[in-house]
Order: sequence, then C-alpha cells, then structure tokens
Amino acid sequence: MRRGLLLLTAITFVTWIGTRMTAVALSLVALEETGQAWTTGLVGGMAGLPLLTVGWWGRGVRDRLTSGPALAVVIGVNAAGLAVVPLAALVDQVGAVALCASGLVTGAAGALLGPAERSLVSDLADEHVARGGQSGAARWLAWQDLAHRVSMIFAPPAGAWLVAVWGSGPLLWCETVVVVLSALAVLAVPTAQRTRHEEQHDDTAGAVRRGSVLGALRSHPEVAAGILMAGVGGLCWFGFTLGLAVLGFEHGMPGALIAAGMSGYGTASVAASLLVPVVIDRLPKVAAMVASWVVLGTVFVVLPAVAPNLIGVAVVAAVGGAATPWGIAALNALISGRTSGAERRAAFTAETVLHSGGVSVGLLIGGALIGLAGAGPVLVVTGVVQVVAALAGAWKTRRPAPRTTFRPASPQQGVLVTCENTDGVGAG
Repeated sequence: MRRGLLLLTAITFVTWIGTRMTAVALSLVALEETGQAWTTGLVGGMAGLPLLTVGWWGRGVRDRLTSGPALAVVIGVNAAGLAVVPLAALVDQVGAVALCASGLVTGAAGALLGPAERSLVSDLADEHVARGGQSGAARWLAWQDLAHRVSMIFAPPAGAWLVAVWGSGPLLWCETVVVVLSALAVLAVPTAQRTRHEEQHDDTAGAVRRGSVLGALRSHPEVAAGILMAGVGGLCWFGFTLGLAVLGFEHGMPGALIAAGMSGYGTASVAASLLVPVVIDRLPKVAAMVASWVVLGTVFVVLPAVAPNLIGVAVVAAVGGAATPWGIAALNALISGRTSGAERRAAFTAETVLHSGGVSVGLLIGGALIGLAGAGPVLVVTGVVQVVAALAGAWKTRRPAPRTTFRPASPQQGVLVTCENTDGVGAG
C-alpha cells in the first residue's frame, strides 16, 4: 500500500506541474494563432463549466474511480484534451472551437480526477493503517497538498521559460506526453480493499444517502461546515489576487504589490505545508479550520492598511499563506476520517466544486466589483466575509449536551427514560 501511496503522490505532483505550465502555454498559443486577446481565457473559462456541474453529471462516474486503472482512463482523457490545441495548430485551425473543446475535455477530466485521487489516497491509507502502518489518510493528503503548493511556486515561471526556449507548441506536446506517461504509471496503483469499518458504514448509510453530495453533507455537519468555509474562501480569493493587482496600480506601482503578496503567501504556504503532515493527526480539526480561515480573512482586512509598503504586504500575506494549509489539511482529514466509500467520494467532490468553482466564479465577477467599489474596500469586505463564514461554521458544529427526555410508558412499566443526541453529527 505504501508503494501505491508514494506513486499517487508523485503522479499528483507531476500532473499539477503540467497543469500550471499548460496554463501559460495555452494562453500564448491562443494569442499567437488567433491574434485576439479574448481567446486567451477560453480554455480556462470552458474548463470551469464541467467543474461547477460535476456534482450532477459525474455521480455515476466517480463511484467507479476506485483504482489506479480507473484513474488512468481519466488521465488519458485529460491528455487527449491537452492534445486538441497542438493538433489544431498543426493544421492552422486554432480557434474558438478548438480552444473550447480543449477546455471542456480537460475541465471534465480535472473535475473527476482531483476528488478521485484524494479518495483513493484515503482508501489506500486506511488499508495501510489496518495492516500496521503508521501514516494515516490525513498525513498522506497533507503530503499531496504540499506537492500542489510546491508546483504553484515554480511551475508557472518554469513554463514561461520553456515557452521562451522551445515555443508554446512543443511545450504542449511535451506536457501531453508527460500526462500519458502518468496515466501508464498510475496503472500500478492497486485497488484498496474494503475494511470492516467501511462495510459497516456503507451498510448503514442508506440507499438515499449513498453517493449523494447533499446526503453526505447532511450526515456530517462538521464536514459541511468545513466545505462551506473553503467555498467562501475560494469565492473571496479574487480579493487577494485582483485586489492587490489593482491596489498596486492605484498606488502607482503596477505589478509590485501582487508580486510581493504572492511571493510572501506562496513561500510561507510551502513552509507551513512541510510541517502540516507531521502534526495534523494531533490537531482538533474544526478548530484548525476555523482558525485558518479567520487568520486569512484578517489578512485581507489588514492588507490595504499596509499598502503600498512592499515589505509590509509580503509579511502580512505570508501570515495568510502560513495559515491556509492547516485549514485545507484539517478539512481533508475530517472527510477521510468521517466518511468512506461513495460518501467519501461525494464529500471530496463537494469540496472541489465549492472551493475551486468558487475561485472561478469569484474571478469572473471580481473585476466588476473592484471597479465599482475599489480594491481596498473589496479586500476588507472579502476578508470580513471569510471571518464571518468561519465563525458561522464554528457555531454550526458546536455540540450541545445530549437532551434527556421522559416518555411515559404503560402504567405497568412506569416511566421510561431516553436520551437523544441532538447535535446531528453522524458516526464514521
């Protein structure tokens, strides 16, 4: 099992690098071939449509993504989507149709792949622990998140450099080949065996709840609250990226504030991610989620006050970067610890849709909001919204004392005392 987990983590790292490099290359190919700036966002925009709707169309598919060979098929589809644009470039047919087709195919594959990878990591980690291993799902998912954050730091500039050296077309072909090789490698990842706990959980889950995103969230209020916090955080993320970019322009420092903020945030995020796998099993999950989003929201509120001081922006952003991995890791740990089987896959899908989909929606509307209200006020408001969402999640997950009720029985039986647990938190 450990070999399969290491292989999955490595493949995740490689595919994230490819995704971030491809984002650079696709935009440049679109601009080079069409000469129209509006086409540069077509691939990313179309990729968001399958992501936002995967809870509807992907339900029957995600329940089959429980092994390495199944994931290999999805990764192969992703490779096919990547190949659309360079193939079209060979015949000088890169246009809106090819770009939209590439976005839809890669978006659909990505919407399925992220939750499926996290679910399979959790399943394999559960089996690893059942066989006497020491590292559970929470740690392995934290290592996977670290791979994601490391790729975020160096993959975009590496992609830009390779475009300058090779050109965007060859880079896309290279990425396609790498993704195909990843699909072949993931064939070696085994199917996790169901543990006795998982069998009992699925037997009692009920046919209505099994595989349903809403059912999984209703059954686990703490998971639902964590996903809501992450969704609000994703929706408000534009306040940081677009907000700092516009704020720098307003201060006569175009590009400087966003560069300082992203550098501080990214560096601290990676540094914190190195520590998270070591201690995540010992932390209270809900408290970690709440603290993480409260700190990040507070950072948004403080940023306008320290601008345009570049060091101040970098330091404050670093505080947010150091806090964010804890919330994500705690949520992944909560999902892997409270759910299993189809319910686990549904919960990870909900996390992906609300967080990543929220980022897409926020970027879509964020520019207009900043244009109406200004970068500083939008940063403050998005920060306050995240803090309020975190506190609301903490309130939602509070556990009241069990309520004792007295129900009279028959005269011969006297009084029957029953205890009802009213917190609504399911087992698992």
